[in-house]
Amino acid sequence: MHTVNWEVPLFDLSLDAAEQEAVLAVLKSGWLTQGERVAEFEQAFAERMGSRFAVAVSSCTAGLHLVVHALGLGRGDEVILPSLSFVAAANVTVQTGARPVFADIESFDRPLLDPTDVERKITDRTRAIIVVHYAGHPCNMTALCEVARRHNLDIIEDCAHAPLAEWDGRKVGTFGIAGVFSFFSNKNLATGEGGMIVTDDPTLAQRLALLRSHGMTHPTLDRHKGHAFAYDVSEPGFNYRMDEMRAAIGLVQLNKLELNNALRAQCAARYCELLPDLKWIQIPLLSQKAKGKRQKSVYHIFPVILGDDAPPRDRLMEALRNDRIQTSIHYRPIHDFTFYRQCYPTPDATLPVTSALAPRLLTLPLYPTLTVEQQEKVVASLARHKG
Repeated sequence: MHTVNWEVPLFDLSLDAAEQEAVLAVLKSGWLTQGERVAEFEQAFAERMGSRFAVAVSSCTAGLHLVVHALGLGRGDEVILPSLSFVAAANVTVQTGARPVFADIESFDRPLLDPTDVERKITDRTRAIIVVHYAGHPCNMTALCEVARRHNLDIIEDCAHAPLAEWDGRKVGTFGIAGVFSFFSNKNLATGEGGMIVTDDPTLAQRLALLRSHGMTHPTLDRHKGHAFAYDVSEPGFNYRMDEMRAAIGLVQLNKLELNNALRAQCAARYCELLPDLKWIQIPLLSQKAKGKRQKSVYHIFPVILGDDAPPRDRLMEALRNDRIQTSIHYRPIHDFTFYRQCYPTPDATLPVTSALAPRLLTLPLYPTLTVEQQEKVVASLARHKG
């Protein structure tokens, strides 16, 4: 298959000599698996997010799985989550034996989990709500926490898109029982693979740390250093550890995160200046205020909404591809995938806003080093291919 040499890729890595030197130092140390750099990364990340504890894992999906497993979710339980999201949260719910129940989004302008519909979907089998901070924008955590409190439910925050995003002056990931972050290659903080769980619950943090490494009471590094000579297994766990190379990259990336988030915000603002002449495109999530609450977004991706008079989405994406501009779709609703249609059928009518919005979404390139010229090229290409 022919590989396109993108002039404007969907995302680009913000890596330099600092990450290279950090990885080289790990290689020279002779210790590659979970060790002291992972512990240092956990401490630094917890401090930056305003959480008491952080547990590094091999991916955000692994982190979500550990949390739902540690909370004891299983057969007969229900978990409410958005359908307009990456499939990971639904998949880990299914893996525990629990049933995913999909809730709608607020509106086209705020395609974020709707607290009113969440409450509407609660039954006597509901155990938890998985909140997804879509595109780097915080959900209405005031309302969602109130719903959870009224019904005695746990909130798990999927913060894959949203490191350092805030709702009412508080960082996302710290509202629920746990928050889970992604360090996949296209994320605001990228290590290739990897993730982090944050929590203020010491018992949960200790159990998550145990579960990520087979349930072993003493990690390999302790035995290597002679601090322990054997280990016990207190419960069956998983191999969800983070390695030292990724932790080293993560520490460097964490120091760049605030600046890179600010650069993403500048690019988003520039799109907002360039796109208004295209009346057939709507930009969601423009307002930084919702119901009087202060928000801070971190602009992981830049989705736009195609209007009724826009070209067909597939045709437009192909035209942009021919101009060497990469676009994507975030997301095809989870309830529309074959497995979920067959095993957990959810009529579109029960998710009217999600179902109406999804076919209109188009994600434009966004990353910290995106230039003015590249953004102008994107907008000019969109305008040229309107007809």
